[in-house]
Amino acid sequence: MPRGSPRNPLTWLGGLIAAYLILPLVAFVVRFLADPTRGFGTPGLFPALWISISCATISLVLITLFGVPLAYYLARSRSRTASVIGVLVHLPLALPPLMSGIVLIYIVGPYTFLGQLFGEHLTDSMTGIVITMTFCAAPFLIIAARASFVTLDEGLLDVAATLGHSEMSRFLRVAVPVARPGIRAGMLMAWLRAFGEYGAVIILAYNPASLPVYTYNQFSGRGLPMTLAPTALALAIAVLVVVLSRIHFTKFPRHHVAAPTPRAPTRAASRPVNFDIDHHVGSFHLTVNHKSNTSHLAVLGASGSGKSALLRCLAGLHGSAPGPVWYGDHSVRNVPTEKRRVGYVAQGFSLYPHLTVWSHLLFADGATPELAAYWLSHLHLDGLENRYPSELSGGQRQRVGLAQVLCRSPEVLLLDEPFSALDMPVRLELRRELRKLQRETGLATVLVTHDPEEAGFLSSEVIVIASGRVLQSGASREVFARPASPEVARLLGIANLHHATVAARGQIDACGAFIAVDTIDLPVGAAVLWSIRPEHVAISSTEGSSQSGHADVALLGTITDIADVGTAIDLFIAITGELEIQARTLDPVDFQVGTRCRVELPPEAISLWAVSTSLDSDANLSTNV
Repeated sequence: MPRGSPRNPLTWLGGLIAAYLILPLVAFVVRFLADPTRGFGTPGLFPALWISISCATISLVLITLFGVPLAYYLARSRSRTASVIGVLVHLPLALPPLMSGIVLIYIVGPYTFLGQLFGEHLTDSMTGIVITMTFCAAPFLIIAARASFVTLDEGLLDVAATLGHSEMSRFLRVAVPVARPGIRAGMLMAWLRAFGEYGAVIILAYNPASLPVYTYNQFSGRGLPMTLAPTALALAIAVLVVVLSRIHFTKFPRHHVAAPTPRAPTRAASRPVNFDIDHHVGSFHLTVNHKSNTSHLAVLGASGSGKSALLRCLAGLHGSAPGPVWYGDHSVRNVPTEKRRVGYVAQGFSLYPHLTVWSHLLFADGATPELAAYWLSHLHLDGLENRYPSELSGGQRQRVGLAQVLCRSPEVLLLDEPFSALDMPVRLELRRELRKLQRETGLATVLVTHDPEEAGFLSSEVIVIASGRVLQSGASREVFARPASPEVARLLGIANLHHATVAARGQIDACGAFIAVDTIDLPVGAAVLWSIRPEHVAISSTEGSSQSGHADVALLGTITDIADVGTAIDLFIAITGELEIQARTLDPVDFQVGTRCRVELPPEAISLWAVSTSLDSDANLSTNV
């Protein structure tokens, strides 16, 4: 059934409530048009209208000025105080308006301290009307703005902090513009609620009469016909306000950007990042330390391993509590994030929806048009200056995010899964550009990723972590060549990880296949796990010559599958009924599925680990042997 079809029960249900809300208004319009004596000339009508409009507007200004910061606090704080305040803010909605006026009397009534302090002028005055409207209408704005702030991407605020913006600047320049739709909706509801308030106003400020009070007086004194004019004015004002609120100024006007002459940044001094982090995030405990020998470090791990938390600690987003951090020889432990001169590219694209590309490049504290023009050209963003993030492709958005942080001339560049949301061709292109950027700028980089290939391509050192702990660290080449455990091997994407037992000195029994390995000091029968990288596996025909010079230790197998992955060819060879080995080659192959072949496994290319008793759990793994 088509969406919105008249037969759809949802359409009928929605239609019933719509009719219930609309029919009374239609009935009023019919009566208004039919009655020649509508009461527009009645004394006091337009002064009452002006009082309601002006007091509701003043009230809205006060609610917005104080309520939006409160909503921001309630959305971001997890403290018990914030929870209590959040509950109390809702209470005026539960109170009948009459009772709201009564409770206000205990604060601003003529005989209270405040009432006496202001000469008993807080009631029966426009001030009293504003006080009452503010009390009754404020929750509407606070609740709507809080809901909008809750959905705010934390990464936007984090990036703004690393770009040099203080807490107040982040609130005004990021949080408020991004949460603008919710704030605008709350302002609309608050103004309409204040404009229509009657019960509390009549208790606290009967004179001068607001429009609702005036209307009730006309109804009780002169009957229903005299309410036509004030009701019509109230409806007209409400319609006007609602219509104006639906005009969406979602983006600032576009202005043509005449980019100045580009100025290349000064080459940064190499500042390797060193750290000793001990940090708790709820029940998760992150403890990682590292002394870098080079400028390009990668942190590799699966989702939930603590990679992003570590990067946030290095950026200072958790303050000084996690532990000392050094950029080069300079300790930044007690330096606020906005003063660290760190470039932080958060996971995802973390761009500001209300800013154009050019505004993004000038958003960082200290960014100059000349430097922005350089990165605009250098990162192939020419012609995109006036576009908003929603008008960019994924690769373009990632380039903007990178250009934005580079415009601050950071000392260190922190990258949190920068390419994970991109298609493979774009990902490979941007990897290459980032590697070129590392070479040209001299910037120290810390890359967080779950992609071993990405880690190897963009780093000279790598840390492999899991569950907040370091499994292995060192030079990238060494870590990839000799993973310290099967868990590290899996995270590095190393295939051919199998169980075996020691058969003799320099030999293991892998499911009935005897494989030569480098000499090991383990007793015969000891359980081990072993692996060999697919590119180190050599295969040849049973009649052909050796491919690796290890014909004396070759095994015989049957090819079970051949996969052409574009850049290489993967072959899967069954050695025994339980052992299958993957080989990878860049050369064309003449083999077919089912062909018998010779498999050569160079002993020096095999990584071996001892296990204590269980062959099925990595919990009992010991060190590489």
